[in-house]
Amino acid sequence: MSTINHKIACLSDAAKTSPEYAGIVPLFVELFRYLEKDGRDSGITFKISRTSQTERVQGGFPLLSADDLIVDLPVCRRFLKGAIDVLKRMGSAGDEGLVAIVAALDSEAINLPAVFRSILERNRSVIDDASEGIDVPAPLLEYICELPLKNALEQFACGVTAEEFEGWQESYCPVCGSRAGMAELSGEEGRRSLCCSACTFRWPFKRIQCPFCGNEDVEKLSYFTAGEGATRVDTCKACSRYIKTRDARKGNSDIPLDVEDLLTMHLDLLAAREGLERGK
Repeated sequence: MSTINHKIACLSDAAKTSPEYAGIVPLFVELFRYLEKDGRDSGITFKISRTSQTERVQGGFPLLSADDLIVDLPVCRRFLKGAIDVLKRMGSAGDEGLVAIVAALDSEAINLPAVFRSILERNRSVIDDASEGIDVPAPLLEYICELPLKNALEQFACGVTAEEFEGWQESYCPVCGSRAGMAELSGEEGRRSLCCSACTFRWPFKRIQCPFCGNEDVEKLSYFTAGEGATRVDTCKACSRYIKTRDARKGNSDIPLDVEDLLTMHLDLLAAREGLERGK
């Protein structure tokens, strides 16, 4: 698992060598610095029973469920307001929305545990209702609330090993149940692994299969590239979704995949122009 300082170093190096990243890198660097210095405790923890882990894995269930979520509300609100301060200081778009979220945190108008559970369960209705209740865009509220949740999930994932999930065949994360954020090809044979969009845990997956709809028809699976970079876009015509895939044999294997994701936003824009949706 990559350290926060390593992620900061990778982002900083990218900004120095590639001017096109200069506009986006500072914000994420400051967010990572906040996590390293003041945000290690997000107020979110998980209480699970390891005795049933084998049965859960064999049954295709992730280790964590929404019922395992424990939220220390005062600590979590402090974390969120600190992260929002970073976004405001860096001139993030949507400042009015950020101010409204801070006010809602102070008045306890947001049911944070319910929102966190809804993110884990991919239940859009709870997020939509919460955002409507405080009059802010749903994507903004979701992004803000994902910050402490992802921080807690990644720390939790540091304590598990791939051996604990041997034989896992599912397309969703064996640790937290979230969808894959990116994929990677590695080794001489180009073995494929998926990287969780939430906790960044990685697990092996079939080379020829859409991780979102399960399609294995090679006539409906394709990819495109942009330039000479190591990362490409794998597409599925069956569900019109895509996943960015880094070929580690072409380089960048020392860069954490969540950082690689940030540094390849141009591929997301190209995919959107093709009418493709990122898998969730």
